[in-house]
Amino acid sequence: MIGSIDCIHWQWKNCPTAWQGDYGNRKGQKSIILEAVASFDTWVWHAFFGVAGSQNDLNVLGQSPVFDEVLRGHSPQVTYQIKNTVCSGAYYLADGIYPRWTTFVKTIPNPQSEKERSFASFQEGYRKDVERCFGILQARWAIIRGAARMLDEEVLRSIIMTCIILHNMIVEDEYDYDAAEVFEPDPMNTALTRIYERPIGPNGLPLEPEPLLHDGRFNNPMIDRYQEMQYSYVHERRQVDLIEHLWQMKGNHNG
Repeated sequence: MIGSIDCIHWQWKNCPTAWQGDYGNRKGQKSIILEAVASFDTWVWHAFFGVAGSQNDLNVLGQSPVFDEVLRGHSPQVTYQIKNTVCSGAYYLADGIYPRWTTFVKTIPNPQSEKERSFASFQEGYRKDVERCFGILQARWAIIRGAARMLDEEVLRSIIMTCIILHNMIVEDEYDYDAAEVFEPDPMNTALTRIYERPIGPNGLPLEPEPLLHDGRFNNPMIDRYQEMQYSYVHERRQVDLIEHLWQMKGNHNG
């Protein structure tokens, strides 16, 4: 698990009249959506801003570049074992609206057994990392705490991205890299921030993404990766293994 994904609405007080139908959310307010992925230390390593407030998290996901590197084959190569199953590819904690993809681990809506209730409790608790991050951003920067008053959407994007960059700088400055690791060992065996860097090629320079040409050389692998990402049975099998693994590690002690 490399982070939690969720969306938040930023109310747009001075939304242009011609756009108010698109940007009106279910509360009757005009808003713009921010999608973010945050890790346990509230570091924001993915942010996508600008989708109209009338859309839901699934619509945002369909427009988001969060899985672009996965589809290009440049995502971190992570391999781990849950019980007797070897899994590859990192995943994010998500709430119930997200699809049953291999890149998500969701809670159990109506847990029946003690194992399922324990898993749901832990998943929902750790998934709050991204919600905690949203709260810190709003508490730290007054300009995004209230309704946005600017008229230009690009200005709003610059404001939210600037606040996120400053937030990450503070997190990195305050994080104690010399402290004893209290979490499970990182399978990548690298420093915390290495997972946010671009892959390095054989020449020592950042690896440039391959162009997605229309001759089939790059489109076909991308389509294959997209289909693999949507395997719901892998999502369900991993959830079952995680339920058993978590019960074996934590039992019914809830931590």
